Amino acid sequence: MAVILAVDDDIHTLELISIYLSQSGYRVIKAVNGTEGLHMLERQLPDLAIIDVMMPVMDGLQLTRLIREQYNIPVLLLTAKGKLEDKEKGYIAGSDDYLVKPFEPKELLFRIRAILRRYDKTSDVNIRFGNMLINRKSFEVLVGEEILVLPLKEFELLSKLASKPNQVFTRDQLIETVWGIDFEGDEQTLSVHIKRVRERLTKLETSVQITTIRGVGYKLEESI
Repeated sequence: MAVILAVDDDIHTLELISIYLSQSGYRVIKAVNGTEGLHMLERQLPDLAIIDVMMPVMDGLQLTRLIREQYNIPVLLLTAKGKLEDKEKGYIAGSDDYLVKPFEPKELLFRIRAILRRYDKTSDVNIRFGNMLINRKSFEVLVGEEILVLPLKEFELLSKLASKPNQVFTRDQLIETVWGIDFEGDEQTLSVHIKRVRERLTKLETSVQITTIRGVGYKLEESI
């Protein structure tokens, strides 16, 4: 289940987005201004952000620029303005798409799907990070000249972390991706698999490592 961050000071629009996307299978987290949106990003990294341009405290363009500097997630801007120069400002700030209010919920949905398809690196056959190459077709991990063959769950876990290097995945996100939304086990299962993957990578001369973000989850980064 993809997580969508919706940021809009218009409560009615925010609720419309939340209800429609929830009904379409997304999990929505909400914020009423840019500052609150940043706080949400620090707590959980969503798969996409929907941001209104005109907001108090911090407007959508400023928030988009900060997201581009700090995170690697797509941004869809919402605005009441449809002029070409306004759209240009949005794209310059780093948005991936632009939707003018009022909008049809169905149009918002297909734009979200299109953006997520473009960003879905986990569907790539090969994922490269540091001196590690993950081949999702052969289910092999190449580190230097050595080939590492992982059990399926460990392979899926490493692939998910490598799909967005240096970004934190919550424990719930990893469990949902690897074991599914109906998983009835506990977080200890994830901890055991993380430990096993770490041990396998440690035995090789890899330039990457899995880092624990206490109280949140894990990320894959290059070793110092």
